[in-house]
Amino acid sequence: MTLPPSINSLCILWVKTMTETTDKTHQDHPPDRHLEQAIDEYLLWMEDEGYNPVSQEDHKETLRLFLDFIRCEKFEWNDIFTLDTLKAFQKRHGLTQAHGVRGLSRYLSERKRIRRPIERIHHRLPPIYEEYLTYHEQSRQAPYKHIKQIAAVLASLHNYLQSRGIDLSSLEIEHIDSFLAEFFEPFKPATCRAYRSMLRGFLRYLHQDRNILKRDLAALIKSRRSYSQAKPPRFLRPQEIQTLFAGLKLSTPRDLRAYAMVHLAYYLGLRPFEIVKIKLDDISFAKRELTLKERKGDNPMTLPVPEHTIKAIAAYILKGRPKSNRRTLFLNLYAPHRPMRPNSAGCCIKECMRRVNLPSTAYWLRHTYAQNLLESGVTIFEIMEMMGHDKIESTKNYLHIHVKLMRKVLFHEEI
Repeated sequence: MTLPPSINSLCILWVKTMTETTDKTHQDHPPDRHLEQAIDEYLLWMEDEGYNPVSQEDHKETLRLFLDFIRCEKFEWNDIFTLDTLKAFQKRHGLTQAHGVRGLSRYLSERKRIRRPIERIHHRLPPIYEEYLTYHEQSRQAPYKHIKQIAAVLASLHNYLQSRGIDLSSLEIEHIDSFLAEFFEPFKPATCRAYRSMLRGFLRYLHQDRNILKRDLAALIKSRRSYSQAKPPRFLRPQEIQTLFAGLKLSTPRDLRAYAMVHLAYYLGLRPFEIVKIKLDDISFAKRELTLKERKGDNPMTLPVPEHTIKAIAAYILKGRPKSNRRTLFLNLYAPHRPMRPNSAGCCIKECMRRVNLPSTAYWLRHTYAQNLLESGVTIFEIMEMMGHDKIESTKNYLHIHVKLMRKVLFHEEI
């Protein structure tokens, strides 16, 4: 389509103006300085998102080397985040991986500061595997990330079969069992369940849709038996709680935010999911009440809030919470200050515990809250409501570790 002369002239003028603006920006901020600022922002974002400290240090070291490399080679900004640049960097430093650089490129791409993240080299699988991935994506409307996970499982299966000279058409359940035993070794049970389901889908496709397998091997794959609450809930003892609160700092916005979240987890027994869903409008400072509108099981309720917890929340709002029009209570500290995610809140609380050598998680505070309720004489049904449990069986698990109550029931001792 040909644009009218006037519009065409405006488009040319706009492109020229944008080019001049971009050039001026890079003159004012050299690529290496721009990259240094981006790295600082990315590392702060990783910390705020609750990434593992080891991963943070690994990314920090890799990106320090990458910044030195870019300065030495004098790359232009548009040439920094390319596959060729990454390969040259890895070759220079003898690195097989550069997760920090790829992570930074994804971070900048999501914020529209570069056009696209560094692309990955896609090693195509044999046709039957690729055809299944296409079929699954189209029939299930599966997201790209899920397809990538399936592709990783199928690639491992293909390599396993190829190394043993096994053809797909001659596949037997014994081969699958042997593959799973080897493939699943480093993974947690939840991950194994997900990957097992992905493998079943592929085997079902080979049998039902392609008639490559004469038997439906998917039906023969058995999951490991799992037990609900095989281990009783773990909790902190009074001395450990004192140690935790004594170790909390109040110096920075991050400290104030963590302090408020620890209070909510311990004194109200809230899950990380419930903590990050709290809105400013849910808190009544005058009545010292908190209304939980979004809870597991969709059973909203209003809880009384201890005075020190109210003060912890107020301190965070006044001195730690970023200025924002958002009504969510807990926000990320980096711009654009989005609401925190449950995983980030859980990691933030866990980090507070780690600093005082308590190898525990945010849920230990919730379990401790339940134990305190039991010891104070609250009935099991009241605890069920306050904990937001759907079933009484979930609440009964706390009886398994309440030793004093067990002794009262068994030996009629006074608590």
